[in-house]
Amino acid sequence: MADTEKLLILGSGPAALTAAIYAARADLNPLVFAGVSMGGQLMITSDVENFPGFAEPIPGPELMDRMRRQCDRLGVRIVAEYAAKAELSKPPFRLETTESTAASAQALIVATGAQARLLGLESESKLMGHGVSACATCDGFFFKGKEVAVVGGGDTAIEEATFLTKFASHVTLIHRRDQLRASAAMIERARRDPKISYIWNHVVADVLGQDSVTGLSLRHAQTGQAREFPCQGLFVAIGHSPATAFLAGQLRLDANGFIATDGRTRTSVPGVFAAGDVMDSRYRQAITAAGTGCMAALEAARYLSGHA
Repeated sequence: MADTEKLLILGSGPAALTAAIYAARADLNPLVFAGVSMGGQLMITSDVENFPGFAEPIPGPELMDRMRRQCDRLGVRIVAEYAAKAELSKPPFRLETTESTAASAQALIVATGAQARLLGLESESKLMGHGVSACATCDGFFFKGKEVAVVGGGDTAIEEATFLTKFASHVTLIHRRDQLRASAAMIERARRDPKISYIWNHVVADVLGQDSVTGLSLRHAQTGQAREFPCQGLFVAIGHSPATAFLAGQLRLDANGFIATDGRTRTSVPGVFAAGDVMDSRYRQAITAAGTGCMAALEAARYLSGHA
């Protein structure tokens, strides 16, 4: 590592690796702190059918392996350590990893992603990618003609349920309360859809099935009474947690903890840029993450050349 790098990139998903590819081609010699779990959310995605350039579905891990090999070909340095501390008051920006590796750089791209909040059930983890999903736009296509459930009560849950009606025979939204937290417009939109119904005051206690989802075990939130609900898919839509804790409030965040940017991936600190799901609470797609990674690298190059 140089005493002061030109550019540090944090993350290992499509945003971080795309940023690294563009930065390497701009002769910025980027250093990437990728953590030990390379690939981000795509590592738990079975088949990716909507990433341009692939006529056939490509497994998420294979797509990330190809991006990683492209980085290797361009000489990108990748360190399998997570950022733990950051000092972003002024450049050079300083970081320390979980392994106590210290580094500083004139510019920084944060692409640490966001993790879907899950129910925490062993069966949910076991059947992830086999009927359990946290992304309707990613996986809805695989549920054509099937009955599915969505758990959640906010805008995300309504968006997921509405999107799934394009494919599923019926969508049942399961919520632990007796009313939704979503906006009035979203609620009215779902209310008018004949393919969406509701189970109120229930939580998912278990996901049923061996090799694929066959149903859910539900528990009434007040009485504790159990019931089974047959379905072929479960979409968990209870929000996402952006990986921003290590920033310790040094960047401006939105109300949900995502890094706030100006539309050009620039954050509240000049020289610090954000890309991918850590700044995108709406789309959360591999292609949009890659796109913002490209933007962040180009903006960092402009910043470093004095033309920000």
